[in-house]
Amino acid sequence: MLHFLRVSAAVRCSYWIMVLAVSGCLFLIGGTSPAAEGPVSKVQKFAARDTLAPQPDELADARDCLEYLTWKPTNFEVTLEPANDTEIQGYVRFPSPKPNGVEQNDRVALEWYAVKDDEGRIVDAPAVVVVHESGSGMEVGRLFAKAFHAQKVHAFMIQLPFYGLRRPQGFRPDGRHVESTMRQGIADVRRARDAVAAIPHVIASNIALQGTSLGGFVASTTAGLDRGFQSVHIMVAGGDLYNLVLNGQREAGKLREMLAEAGYTGEKLRDLFTKVEPLRLAHRLDPGTTWMYSATRDQVVPPIHAVKLAEAAKLSDEHHIRLLADHYTGIIYMPVIVEGMSRNILGHSAR
Repeated sequence: MLHFLRVSAAVRCSYWIMVLAVSGCLFLIGGTSPAAEGPVSKVQKFAARDTLAPQPDELADARDCLEYLTWKPTNFEVTLEPANDTEIQGYVRFPSPKPNGVEQNDRVALEWYAVKDDEGRIVDAPAVVVVHESGSGMEVGRLFAKAFHAQKVHAFMIQLPFYGLRRPQGFRPDGRHVESTMRQGIADVRRARDAVAAIPHVIASNIALQGTSLGGFVASTTAGLDRGFQSVHIMVAGGDLYNLVLNGQREAGKLREMLAEAGYTGEKLRDLFTKVEPLRLAHRLDPGTTWMYSATRDQVVPPIHAVKLAEAAKLSDEHHIRLLADHYTGIIYMPVIVEGMSRNILGHSAR
């Protein structure tokens, strides 16, 4: 669930070959460059308010989880600021509802990939909050955001705590920030829904959520807080975080080692992941508007973890799509997956 995960050079090489291939395919499924119109040139401010409204839960464990992860709704300010990338319409910034005391990190950032017409004018359309993977470059998250944009859905990729604009120069999170960072990421994603709703041209009644790998775990728990997002799309993630990290290989093994260095072993490690465990809130997901995509040969998130989440959420086979791939090669399915996700999102607006 944290920042400092890496893969081998061989895996990275083959992975990037696939990323480049998929990037080329995105233009086959519709859309033009998001830079057709000049990006935001000056700061714009908008008023927003939290719509967080968890329904009561009969399970004491779920109530405890909600109490830990939620906050009292309040008014907050959203700013739309110039971006340093011409593909991005602007950065959407707002205060984290669960600050951890690092000023730069506590100001959340989203990258807006805006939908435009043939004349380059921004148009009204549904939106999706995209939660990126663990890599520091957030490349897969951006790839998903651009793909949604190509399908005429406003895409807002959130930068999780200590990523991108939120990471102070030379700063390295340590054991003191582990727990607060995990909780903060979930809260930031939920508030992102209300920040995005304040942006002009976003159809506020239809804002979806999508997360991949790390982002998928964050999205799963976030979506269990309430029914704030109109649809939820979880990619190569699952449940039972503690056993995943305790027994996992590759990224999970590296995360286990990093946490051990910070003092998280045994019951302390179990308690850490229990606080943000998706299975504690999975029964609160709407099985009619939640879709999961898991890889049958996933070596990072073994299929059993996806099955546990799908069963807890009572997802039908139509809503739990199994890909013949591993954690990385599943990216070759991305064009058709995003096309299907976008159909679900756009279909909601048509109803």
